[in-house]
Amino acid sequence: MDSEKLYASSRREGSVGSGDPIVDVLRLLRTQAVVPARVHAASPWSVRFDPYTHVKLGVVLEGECWMALDGCEPVLLRKGDFFLLNNPPSYTLASTRDPAPGQATAIHESENDGEVRIGPAADEDTYVCCIDFVFEQANASVLFDVLPPIVLVRAGDPRGALLSHLSTLTVAEMESAGVGRSLVLEHLAQLILVHMLRVHADQTDQPVGWLGALVEDGVGTALRAMHADVGRRWTLDELAAIGHMSRSAFASAFKAKVGTAPLTYLIEWRMSLARDALRTDSRSISELAAATGYESESAFSTAFRRVVGASPRHFRDEARQQARVG
Repeated sequence: MDSEKLYASSRREGSVGSGDPIVDVLRLLRTQAVVPARVHAASPWSVRFDPYTHVKLGVVLEGECWMALDGCEPVLLRKGDFFLLNNPPSYTLASTRDPAPGQATAIHESENDGEVRIGPAADEDTYVCCIDFVFEQANASVLFDVLPPIVLVRAGDPRGALLSHLSTLTVAEMESAGVGRSLVLEHLAQLILVHMLRVHADQTDQPVGWLGALVEDGVGTALRAMHADVGRRWTLDELAAIGHMSRSAFASAFKAKVGTAPLTYLIEWRMSLARDALRTDSRSISELAAATGYESESAFSTAFRRVVGASPRHFRDEARQQARVG
């Protein structure tokens, strides 16, 4: 039997996490797609976007344009190209590489259902669609820290074929007035986000952290096993065996790829899940301790205080108080 499947089968009732690292992270972030921004433009044109503290997705549906993030070299985007912006500063989309300073149209996604038209409709040569995502800020670094400022999937990339189909569905839904439109758009946007993360993870020369580790045979197998049974009392020897590596080789490879030692990563991930559970569900601290692999509430509380800086009980009381005030 495959070792990863063997360990995954040991998940206990009441455990936290889904077992899939990408699903776990997006659930932890309470991912929400918000109103998309659609730019219909006739050259010459430029649009200025404000800084954004989460993630933006975009696709060029017609024509081409230049994207320039403050402090970065401009990037030419062509029809069918997808981009993901991680916590972007102010940036410009334009028909030319160096648009005239101060001439860009300011865009506000909340206005006109997020649609902007520049120039005569009859002369329109570019159509770009962007989607904003909002994450729960407390855990946002789990994703932000493993993504570069820009992720690009070019139209010719064979891994991007499914993205093209999803964008067609998304645009059709944007332009419809059907019942449930906002819900359908949110789910489609989530699918596009997941596929962008998958494609980026496959670009083994670029991804870092847990996302990049998923595609490594040894480290990735062990990482998925940890997520599959976060409550198991893992040892370094067990994890190395799952990755078919020696203990020392596994520890070194894991830290080089993910940035922390294997058991440190496991503790930090457990505490991320614990923080989320203390804010959002009703299980007792002792139940949460068992679900995250601790023999006693005392051991769990000690680990939680060391990582978070507060006791689980104090953290939960503060979270509930903030929720009442909010």
